Order: sequence, then structure tokens, then C-alpha cells
Amino acid sequence: MLVTAKELLQEAEERKTAIGAFNVTGMATMCAILEAAEELNEPVIIDFAPVHEEMGIISLDRIGPAMVALAKAAKVKVCCHLDHGVELDYIRKALELGFTSCMYDGSALPFEENVANTRRAVEMARAYGATVEAELGKMAGLTLNNDHVVENRDIDRANFTNPAQAREFVEATGVDMLACSFGTSHGLYVKAPKLDSELVRELRETSGVPIVMHGGSGVMAEEIHTCVNNGVRKINYYTYMAKAGGEAVRDSIPAEGSVYYHDLQVIGRKAMKENVRQAILLFTNRED
Repeated sequence: MLVTAKELLQEAEERKTAIGAFNVTGMATMCAILEAAEELNEPVIIDFAPVHEEMGIISLDRIGPAMVALAKAAKVKVCCHLDHGVELDYIRKALELGFTSCMYDGSALPFEENVANTRRAVEMARAYGATVEAELGKMAGLTLNNDHVVENRDIDRANFTNPAQAREFVEATGVDMLACSFGTSHGLYVKAPKLDSELVRELRETSGVPIVMHGGSGVMAEEIHTCVNNGVRKINYYTYMAKAGGEAVRDSIPAEGSVYYHDLQVIGRKAMKENVRQAILLFTNRED
């Protein structure tokens, strides 16, 4: 059943849980996500990130209609969400394809420009009845130094989202949810992140909207639970799902003999499905 993110977030608020938002890069990932959600009878968000089109994996034009069709046919509530949209025309394309939620990411822009562009995204999305996510603050700790990734994850609120600014941003834009910086990062962690979970509580209270955690892969279960208890209602998750599928495929390839791509697809999908299943259980604080 295709629904908006706002509907799912309201249910998550009532349950004091978080909705998993998983990136789709093709039919294998999409089926893995939806099969796990249906088995657990839990709602889910399926994301498309423009970076995957830039990487040459698949385009929004091709995967978007399939995402919407499978969401409508699903046995659980599913939201189709555009992740990290930085171009308003690209966001409009997703909305025209039937996406029920979108993210405008102006976090790299000056505050006033981020506000102005986000407001335009909200006005556009409202015409389609869609939910809007925005981002304020910068993801912590990743820099490139002599071709090596260097992490600095000491908690320093100067680098994280400011609660007072978050309130001003939400009031000025009317967004439904806010992605904030409080210690997580995209991709694999070189070392465990240090999250400012108390900042999550302050951001939720001052902004008045659900908080979104980006970089959910690799965060310790205890910190996930604390952040959810403090107001995180959507958790973006992709890297460890993709890693689980890739490693399962790698480990299954024999030293000799033929290898067939369709067999690898099944192996990868099953591994990703189990990884998604465990993530959903974690986000909803279920133990089954």
C-alpha cells in the first residue's frame, strides 16, 4: 500500500519507534526490502538516491515506476522517497512518477539559501500531497587526507545541528521531518561513531518535527535505541545491506566451474533481506 512518509512517521511517533528507509539500486534490493517488511508486517520506506544514477547503476526514470508499482501492491504500508535531492527539477520528476515523499538537501548551502530552496521544495511537494524532508547541519567526521579517509568523531556541538537554528528553519520552511547532524556519517565507519543522543532530544523538542538519522549502518544497537527514544523517527540505511549482499555473493563463487549471474542475484537478495530484517527489528525494538 503506497502511503506518505508523514503517515508512517505519525504511526512511528505513537509507537515510539523508527521507520527504516532503505535505498533501492535495482530489483534485487527492492525485493529484499519489501520481502523483509512483509514478513515482519512492518511499514517501510524505499529510497532512491540520485548518487546511484550518477554512479551509473540505474536511473530514476527506470526504477521509479517499478518502486511505485511494487509499493502499491505491497501487503504493508510503503512510502516511495527521493533521498538527497539537490535539484528541484529532479525532485519534481520523482513526484510526477508517484513518489510520496522527497528530500531537499541544501545542507551544503548558506542557511538563508537552504531555507529559500527548501521552502520552494515544500510548496512544490504540497501540490502532489507529498511529505518533505530537509537537512540542516553537516555530517560529522569524514575528510580526505592524502587519499586516506580520516575520521574525527569527538563530540563537538559546533559541528552539529543547532537546536535554535533548527526551530527557525522548520518554522520558515514548513518541512515535515528534519535530517540532523549529531555524530553519524554516510558509508562505512572506520571506527565506531560517537553520537550526541541528548542533542537528538533537544532537536526534537525545539524543532517540533520528527528527526531523521542518516548513516544508520554500523551504529551500535544501544545508541539506536537511545536515539529512537529521544525522537528519531526515520533511519536511513544502505551500506551494510549492500555489504551483506556483496559479501554473500563473493563467498559463494567457486574456485572453478561456471558462475551464473542469476544465481548470484538470488544469493545477494537473500543476504540483503536478512540484513534488512535485522535492521527493522532493531529500529522497532522487536526481538523476534
